[in-house]
Amino acid sequence: MKKASAAKKTVSAKKAASVKKASAAKKTVSAKKAASAKKAPAAKKAPPVKKAPAAKKVTVAPKKATARIQGAAPARTVVHPPSGESRTALVRRARRINRELAEVYPYAHPELDFTNPFQLVVATVLSAQTTDLRVNQTTPALFAKYPTPEDLAAANPEEVEEILRPCGFFRAKTKSVIGLSKALVEDFGGEVPGRLEDLVKLPGVGRKTAFVVLGNAFGRPGITVDTHFQRLVRRWQWTAETDPDKIEAAIGALFSKSDWTDLSHHVIWHGRRICHARKPACGACPIAPLCPAYGEGETDPEKAKKLLKYEKGGFPGQRLNPPQAYLDAGGKPAPPLGAG
Repeated sequence: MKKASAAKKTVSAKKAASVKKASAAKKTVSAKKAASAKKAPAAKKAPPVKKAPAAKKVTVAPKKATARIQGAAPARTVVHPPSGESRTALVRRARRINRELAEVYPYAHPELDFTNPFQLVVATVLSAQTTDLRVNQTTPALFAKYPTPEDLAAANPEEVEEILRPCGFFRAKTKSVIGLSKALVEDFGGEVPGRLEDLVKLPGVGRKTAFVVLGNAFGRPGITVDTHFQRLVRRWQWTAETDPDKIEAAIGALFSKSDWTDLSHHVIWHGRRICHARKPACGACPIAPLCPAYGEGETDPEKAKKLLKYEKGGFPGQRLNPPQAYLDAGGKPAPPLGAG
């Protein structure tokens, strides 16, 4: 019995020793693997990433729409073109531009001298393909000699042509003003009618001229779509139309009817003074942040300042007898014919 017990103990001891050896072997294998992992070669470096090309410079505009160019250059911010602009956003932007221009030109007015509807309709017909200044320098002699429709209707065409010669196209214009005077006498009792449908029947009077007369002589809202107006509303992306009648309809839909006449003055004044056809003075423009065409003209404030015309550039306006509000704001009356 003692021998059997001793044999069992010997077997148990051998098993225990075998287990210890197996455990030690496992530890040795694990240690070798760890060491092997440490000695593993480092991973290859990734190829260098090419730098993206620098973004193109974005044209920027003065931050505040009411910024002035005197003194230091105004702060600047990126102008976001209105591509994909919603109808609501367009209306808001258009109306804001009009409000800003009203602050810049609070004295905006029709730039033809007149004292009654007859003088205004004649002056507007004469303003075709010439400046309002040239018309204003010419009409004093015309109205001094022919103050009423009856007088002009009975005038000698050759004498009228001589007076109107400085306006250019004087023969055609003489025919128009004598013809519309005769129509006023024969069809309207010598009075200028206050309705669009009647005005456009007069020789030489189209919708543009009719709206000038209605808005400024009768106080009836109208949009004057002249060359300045057409250029600016397309430049501002208010419309892509090119036909004057379609432009009138498109812009009229963006504003309240009561704003139409003053809107016309604001846009036309801005087109004559700052937003010129060939060299717009972008760096001097008070509505630059709202204009998708910013950068088409001179953006340097000091260089742009030299492009300003009329009162902002120190020159007189176009009227010989401008409204008092214009004079109070520092505007100067235009010189008479032959005075410079």
